[in-house]
Amino acid sequence: MSIESPERSPEPPTRAPRARASTAVGVGLLVLGLACLGWLAYAYFGTNVVSERSFDKEASGLRSQWSSPAPPRSKPTTEVAGQEQETVVPGSAIALLRVPRFGASYEVPVVAGTALPDLARGVGHYDGTAGPGEIGNFALAGHRITHGQPFARLLELRKGDQVVVETRDAVLTYVMDTSPADLTVKETAGWVLDPVPDQPGATPTRALLTLTTCQDLFHSPDRSVGFGHLESTRNK
Repeated sequence: MSIESPERSPEPPTRAPRARASTAVGVGLLVLGLACLGWLAYAYFGTNVVSERSFDKEASGLRSQWSSPAPPRSKPTTEVAGQEQETVVPGSAIALLRVPRFGASYEVPVVAGTALPDLARGVGHYDGTAGPGEIGNFALAGHRITHGQPFARLLELRKGDQVVVETRDAVLTYVMDTSPADLTVKETAGWVLDPVPDQPGATPTRALLTLTTCQDLFHSPDRSVGFGHLESTRNK
């Protein structure tokens, strides 16, 4: 009498190496996609929160500084647009900017310099251009998106709109001569920063204003530019 051996259950099929590799690639792409989404969320939302806090801090610090007696002036070391200026620390706040068209609550510090860290703390003043209220071209740059996006609505400015700049000693009211929506230039167009824009070598006779920002909402080599002039000065 023969004894039959019990039947063995079939071995589970082993996953092919190609299938395992495809799964690993899929998981990797998923993780990469989530990381990219996280970075985009921070770039387009998180940086605004950080910069807006920095704006408030710079503005409060500037007002506190103004409330104290002015320090004795040191010997000027630079000359801009035919006038002497004191050397300032890059990134430090030098004025407050208000634009009535943007609402009564709109106020942004103007900081020295236009490097990326400077523009995360306010609107940047182009190094080498005239200071607030000075004869020549007072030129500013600001983000249209991210980092507090202080110039998010810059293209809404129209001819005749006011731009108010407050310093320790005065409140300066500029009036726009052109709308930033009407002029787009390459970022290399240095003529917009000349003492008299588009007039190379000309000697300035008026206090002018130039506002610049990215032409597109996303990264672009093009710049939207608006020009204005100083209309009035009220000493504080």
